[in-house]
Amino acid sequence: MTGAKKKKKSMLWGKMHTPQCEDIIQWCRRRLPILDWAPHYNLKENLLPDTVSGIMLAVQQVTQGLAFAVLSSVHPVFGLYGSLFPAIIYAIFGMGRHVATGTFALTSLISANAVERIVPQNIQNLTTPSNTSVLGLSDFEMQRIHVAVAVSFLGGVIQVAMFVLQLGSATFVVTEPVISAMTTGAATHVVTSQVKYLLGMKMPYISGPLGFFYIYAYVFENIKSVRLEALLLSLLSIVVLVLVKELNEQFKRKIKVVLPVDLVLIIAASFACYCTNMENTYGLEVVGHIPQGIPSPRAPPMNILSAVITEAFGVALVGYVASLALAQGSAKKFKYSIDDNQEFLAHGLSNIVSSFFFCIPSAAAMGRTAGLYSTGAKTQVACLISCIFVLIVIYAIGPLLYWLPMCVLASIIVVGLKGMLIQFRDLKKYWNVDKIDWGIWVSTYVFTICFAANVGLLFGVVCTIAIVIGRFPRAMTLSIKNMKEMEFKVKTEMDSETLQQVKIISINNPLVFLNAKKFYTDLMNIIQKENACNQPLDDISKCEQNTLLNSLSNGNCNEEVSQSCPNEKCSLILDCSGFTFFDYSGVSMLVEVYMDCKGRSVDVLLAHCTASLIKGMTYYGNLDSEKPIFFESVSAAISHIHSSKNLSKLSDHSEV
Repeated sequence: MTGAKKKKKSMLWGKMHTPQCEDIIQWCRRRLPILDWAPHYNLKENLLPDTVSGIMLAVQQVTQGLAFAVLSSVHPVFGLYGSLFPAIIYAIFGMGRHVATGTFALTSLISANAVERIVPQNIQNLTTPSNTSVLGLSDFEMQRIHVAVAVSFLGGVIQVAMFVLQLGSATFVVTEPVISAMTTGAATHVVTSQVKYLLGMKMPYISGPLGFFYIYAYVFENIKSVRLEALLLSLLSIVVLVLVKELNEQFKRKIKVVLPVDLVLIIAASFACYCTNMENTYGLEVVGHIPQGIPSPRAPPMNILSAVITEAFGVALVGYVASLALAQGSAKKFKYSIDDNQEFLAHGLSNIVSSFFFCIPSAAAMGRTAGLYSTGAKTQVACLISCIFVLIVIYAIGPLLYWLPMCVLASIIVVGLKGMLIQFRDLKKYWNVDKIDWGIWVSTYVFTICFAANVGLLFGVVCTIAIVIGRFPRAMTLSIKNMKEMEFKVKTEMDSETLQQVKIISINNPLVFLNAKKFYTDLMNIIQKENACNQPLDDISKCEQNTLLNSLSNGNCNEEVSQSCPNEKCSLILDCSGFTFFDYSGVSMLVEVYMDCKGRSVDVLLAHCTASLIKGMTYYGNLDSEKPIFFESVSAAISHIHSSKNLSKLSDHSEV
């Protein structure tokens, strides 16, 4: 008995091998994506567009950094640091090639709750610069940044812990309608927080449940205190920004470099304010003194971590969800893949490391990421180049921003949130595709407005899961097909040559956010195996047991896959008779499957579709209107393929 145990133990140790050099290199490439793309960086093709994008991004980073620092209730200079260090860390560990990490409105709002609660404005007792303080700032300012830094550090620790627990795979429960509603609601909160600067009003900090409505109630009660100069300057700035950005968008194909209107406006407003002394003459609030340089790193205060745990969880979840949505959109647009768990690590380390350099919580922002798209950025080199210009601002140009009016800065922030605010247009799309998702969007937005972004996100996720759990028990299972009957129909209606080019796949589950990604993966695997033509269908069927799809090749699951003709298009028929219900995520995934297969020269036909599914897919995607896609039955789809093949043969003969 002892010998058997020793033998078993030796076999286990034999299977375990010491890490080889290749294993270490693979691990490093997986955890440090920069090692994967940097060696293959094409200087000739990518450096110029990345440089142009980096310069434009630096302008956004500086303006948003200053504004979001004020939004976070800390000194504006800390926003410049938050635009520098997180971008460097994410470029090393992140997988999104067009994701611009830095200060973020949503995380700044959440952080401000902790700052105002622990270090409220009314306890300010040391407002004069101190010789012993960092950068000559007052002790009050340092107390406030210590709270924001603690939120950033603990939020990063939570994100790294989620990476260790591999919770990135659970992010599928956060659906697109929930993210859209949450970010739109948070953007509405940010616009509301900038109202006092747009109107030139002095207003106490208002937060908590229904704080959104209390702010506007305070504005209307004190409407006489609005400074007309600030209001007019705000309106003028917004009109100029919107007009020039729309013109840039209209003529971006004709002009090589878009006009950096944000930078031009900052320079013009600062110069005008300096020449006319608006601060003293009209009482306009300006950014004020911006210290030069970067202070030496310092560990975050550990004694207040327990007091900011609620805000830290909000920063970790809201920041990650918003950033992941942008990274996934970038990967989908430019045809590459990202690892959800690796994004947890990248953003977690960005917050942890940056907290040692007095940075407020960070995440990716939609406006900056969209800016990288429009300016033609290729890689994260654009973000690294932007960091060089942010450093120049910190060490040289920062003091010149003293005269920048806060109302102009607020106008830049409001216009920059346009991408989030126009998500209201999604309501029409959700109403036409799935009215339940429409209801989830509206309710999540209302909860975000009434409470906070993290509360709205939690409500949206819980509501979505509850609705799916309620719908699944009522879903009908797929009835078993008569394989002999299907085989007879196929063989009598089509010749053997065409049979080799058709694959019939039966969907046997509802298609919702819970299984949309799995559906796509299973389907792509089947198509790839079919194209490989080196595996009998028996093996494929074994591999596909316990998946969402049942694959029928030529109507018989026991036949071998024949060699497909490389010169002719293959056809894929999706039998949707078991497709009992769906949501917006399911429809978007079906359209994505259609477009991907179209790119692979595979015609996709859908049979047994309900009227609601046809309406949803037609409304969502730009489907090929010249070719019929939806059919009443599988046999009707097969007949269409057969007739199309005969027509193509006749046209070929006529050309000859």
